[in-house]
Amino acid sequence: MSLNGSLQERIEHWFAQGTDAVGNKEAEAAFSELRAALEAGTLRSAEPDAAQPLGWRVNAWVKRGILLGFRLGQMTEMGSQEGLSFVDKATYPARRFSVADGVRVVPGGSSVRSGAYLAKGVVVMPPAYVNVGAFVDEGTMVDSHALVGSCAQIGKRVHLSAAAQIGGVLEPVNASPVIIEDDALVGGNTGVYEGTIVRKRAVIAAGTVLTRGTPVYDLVKGEIYKATAETPLIIPEGAVVVPGSRAVTKGKGAEWGLSVAAPVIVKYRDEKTELSLVLEDVLR
Repeated sequence: MSLNGSLQERIEHWFAQGTDAVGNKEAEAAFSELRAALEAGTLRSAEPDAAQPLGWRVNAWVKRGILLGFRLGQMTEMGSQEGLSFVDKATYPARRFSVADGVRVVPGGSSVRSGAYLAKGVVVMPPAYVNVGAFVDEGTMVDSHALVGSCAQIGKRVHLSAAAQIGGVLEPVNASPVIIEDDALVGGNTGVYEGTIVRKRAVIAAGTVLTRGTPVYDLVKGEIYKATAETPLIIPEGAVVVPGSRAVTKGKGAEWGLSVAAPVIVKYRDEKTELSLVLEDVLR
């Protein structure tokens, strides 16, 4: 494979070689180019695309390139100026930032893996973690104990509150990652997993968990939102979602008076909701 081929062509070629790519300098060069493009934000594992039914396109070849990096990397000891010690694949060291990057990484134990993009104005509060392939856009807050999983896509001015868990996905490579669109608020101790899409300005209240198997009940519109075999769970724009429950009506569940989790949309964002978020801007 000539080095003159496109990055996608080279990644696809070396990924298809399996373990035969290990130790090959051209394979390593292709991966290094991909990782640099991910960090620069010029390449994404998923990106907005108005031509797609969901408004997003998954770039499966980019995920294959990330997986190629794990295959090529050898285990190595890593250190830092602060004396912290790590053992991981040499292809994925922790990112280091400069003032010119415009990203605040507050002292206290946070880590951003190489191959993740953080735009100017992003704040990372300790301890937090951002994994490879993630894209975190301008003005977003990643609060303490928050996780941004592999290939997760986080929009502009999003607040990921303390202990928010944004799931990641590398395999299957064609699966949609978790997407949190612009101006959304993800409350503390929440979980958003398995390719869920949270549309613009939505509010996910503290303690809410969203997965492919989670039906969401919209009390305002009288609808129930579920994932299908072809589409992920989608939270509508501006929806305010809170934890809820629904009774088990059959068998022992009914006999024992049990219920299961059922997130509920109780309203859509209005002026009152906006006022409750003013403090977020002050803290940034």
